[in-house]
Parts: sequence; structure tokens; C-alpha cells
Amino acid sequence: MIRVLLVDDQPLIRSGFRALLDLEVVAEAADGAECLARVKEHLPDVALVDIQMPVMDGIEATRRIAADPDLAGVHVVMLTNYGMDEYVFDALRAGAAGFLVKDILPEDFLHSVRVAARGDALLAPAVTRTLIDRYVSQPPPASTAGGLEQLTDRERETVALAAHGLSNDEIARRLVISPATAKTHINRAMTKLHARDRAQLVVFAYQSGLVTPRGA
Repeated sequence: MIRVLLVDDQPLIRSGFRALLDLEVVAEAADGAECLARVKEHLPDVALVDIQMPVMDGIEATRRIAADPDLAGVHVVMLTNYGMDEYVFDALRAGAAGFLVKDILPEDFLHSVRVAARGDALLAPAVTRTLIDRYVSQPPPASTAGGLEQLTDRERETVALAAHGLSNDEIARRLVISPATAKTHINRAMTKLHARDRAQLVVFAYQSGLVTPRGA
């Protein structure tokens, strides 16, 4: 059973998400500081965290969770009212595993939580488009581009396909390898690049110029 923490300063929103989830909701929190306390207490698989909250916002809470080795198994998914939220990039840099808009369909919401619990990147389509537009329009930072040298050719291929949204099974079929091998390449690339999860690999792939949008 996937264990979930709900973090939002509006009780009605938390109640709505709790009603949708057929998973174990271990606790709720109304601000970022309370979020940190509940995460340390319950060690949930997924923390659904609103961005804008009193006391401490969701991005700072995410940054502190990502920086704590004892919380490495906690996948933070940021919640927003807007698909084109200006805080998307800061949240991903802080260590968020993904981003969801609050008007998501119930069935998609449940699927998304399960995807995040597996450690896969989770970005709403509108967010992905914004992410691509932002990073492709900028020259890659020298430090980020240099990180490509650490990857083998196969690892680069795997990261590029992951950045285009392919799952491990789809990557395996494309490269004619086993899903386990695809996962190994992804994990090794994450280790070399100090990426917390696949979402950060997506950021790296576009920021470094490893991939560009299809059709660009």
C-alpha cells in the first residue's frame, strides 16, 4: 500500500484529495513547517505538497526534504492551480519528483500518485511544454553541459529517451534491451549527475542540450 502525506493550507482541498485516494493517507499538514515534521514522523512514499502556503512554502519544504539523506525515499509531488505556474522550475530544482494541476481528473490523479511512488518523473503535459520552452530557449550552463562527459553513450541515449517521456519498458523496446537494463542505465545516470529522480534528469537533459523538443 502506497503511503501518502497531504499538504495544503485549505482543509477542503485536503478532504477532497483524501476522498479520491484509495491509498493510505498517513497524515495531513497545513504548511511547509508542519509538512517537514509529518514527513520525518511518517516517512510517506509520496508527499502531495501545495506550493503557496503560510509559515514555509512548498518549495522550501521540498528543498529541505531533498537535502535530508534520511528522507531519500520520499517523493514530493507539487500541487498548483495553474499548469503554467512560475514556480515550476524552482520546485524541480528543489527536488520535486513532479508537478500536478489541481483540476486533474480523479483517475489520472490516482495513476499519477502511483507513478510518483515508483520514482518516475511526473509532469503534467502543460508543465512539460513550459519546461521545454524555458530550457531550450537558454544556452546550457557550462557546469551542466560538462556533466554529459560523465555518461556513457548508452546512458546518454537512455536519459534522452526518458526526457522525451518514455518509460523504462518503452526505452527497453526502443534500444532492444531489457527493462531491468534500461532501469540500470537510468539509475547510473542519476547517480553520476546527483539527480534525485527522473524529473531532475529531464531538467538536465534539456538544460545541457542533450535533447531538444521534437520538431524543433
